Amino acid sequence: MSNEKKKLTTASGRPYTENEDTQSVGPRGPLLLQDFILHENMAHFNRERIPERVVHAKGSGAFGTLTVTHDITKYTKAKVFSEIGKKTRMLARFSTVGGEKGSADSERDPRGFAMKFYTEDGNWDLVGNNTPVFFIKDAKKFGDFIHTQKRDPRTNCKSPTMMWDYWSLNPESLHQVLILMSDRGTPANHRHMNGYGSHAYSMLNAENKRVWVKFHFKTAQGIKNLTDAEAAAMKSKDMDHAQRDLVEAIDRGEFPKWNLKIQVMTDEQAKHFKWNPFDLTKVWPHADFPLMDVGVMELNEVPSNYFAQVEQAAFAPAHVVDGISYSPDKMLQGRLLSYPDAHRYRLGANYEQIPVNRCPFAVNNYQRDGYMRVDGNGGSAPNYFPNSFDNIAVDEQYKEPAWNLDSTLAGWYDRNAEGENDHYSQPGELFDRVMNAGEKANTISNIVGAMSGITGPKKDEIINRQLCQWFRASVQLGMGVAKGLGVKVEEFMPHIEEMAV
Repeated sequence: MSNEKKKLTTASGRPYTENEDTQSVGPRGPLLLQDFILHENMAHFNRERIPERVVHAKGSGAFGTLTVTHDITKYTKAKVFSEIGKKTRMLARFSTVGGEKGSADSERDPRGFAMKFYTEDGNWDLVGNNTPVFFIKDAKKFGDFIHTQKRDPRTNCKSPTMMWDYWSLNPESLHQVLILMSDRGTPANHRHMNGYGSHAYSMLNAENKRVWVKFHFKTAQGIKNLTDAEAAAMKSKDMDHAQRDLVEAIDRGEFPKWNLKIQVMTDEQAKHFKWNPFDLTKVWPHADFPLMDVGVMELNEVPSNYFAQVEQAAFAPAHVVDGISYSPDKMLQGRLLSYPDAHRYRLGANYEQIPVNRCPFAVNNYQRDGYMRVDGNGGSAPNYFPNSFDNIAVDEQYKEPAWNLDSTLAGWYDRNAEGENDHYSQPGELFDRVMNAGEKANTISNIVGAMSGITGPKKDEIINRQLCQWFRASVQLGMGVAKGLGVKVEEFMPHIEEMAV
């Protein structure tokens, strides 16, 4: 670093000296309107905070690389996976979902797991969570669901009543709610949790043959979670413990790693799958669709400036690259619109010109103007297509084949199609067969603690309705929660019998 002193300047570059004293009429007189340095400093200060994300407001990020370790070119022509040993620079951001920017890292909440890969064919954003499923399967429900996770419009406080009222009325949420109430609901930190693309996506190979795929990032550090008591203690000790842990681990040279794996499903398998394979509330069983090794993600660089490189980072599942595409997943389809729209509101129409979001390779299009256009705005080149003056042309090799909606996919657009309304088999399997005795006990305890916060005139109605959902998934789970809430099962039996009808 040079020892030469730098001049203090205004934003326009004019050197100045009066940074601590405002011009006034005499030593004790009123201030002068002409002191533009006061205006500039205060006006900029007033605008330092951009709107926080509506969801995923509290987050941590780091740069790193994705290294390909296994050949999957028979499934995809994506250049990011073109050869073993291929390295791609990337950015990862981890977050809580429902809390504000100043909330605690130890909240019982799903964790966002978003990744941006800077590839030769553009930026690929994989925007998922630390769980393989979600609360709802249709994007039309998203706003209502998130409102229940935020603040009550009257009290401006978080409301267990709102949450459980919504969940009890939406049985499709049961799988994710069970995971949230389990030990996995409070990861110990960002390094010791898995990540999932969650949605089904598609891959296309060099022959444009399509398969359906799910992405899994398995932590190489091992899974670690906090108990309810540990999470509460951590909240009072360090609200930012996960952010601090990530930065300090990378600074120590303990670069966290995740093993990227995929599941693959063919059109024929999708056609005969027991459940809708594009339903975000369901998983693809590993026994039927085993995990395949792909590569290793390593985070090895702390952003030099949090605001510039994490707060302004914008991830959108709409950003796919050649060889990776979408699926009929209704939640994914909705996110293709909502995420870029949220970024344009929060960061401006030209948010992809912000350095952390900018594709480091060629970008050629006819978008012009708008707030904060900083790339020359196309200069004097034409701002329309087609035209007779520039040499930008369509490259037909990137053309995607059409989906065949007549057979495999058409039925899955019906919300009442066979398999659509089974909201209980998978959460029941998770509780009865996957969880051990200790995990079951913790899950029941967490549910009882959370449902004990339900208040108001509808308390009994909401509790009974949610108990119906637990019993439908697992009698053992329902009995445990009922007992913990002090609900006499014999009095609840009519509800159980009603469920069986």
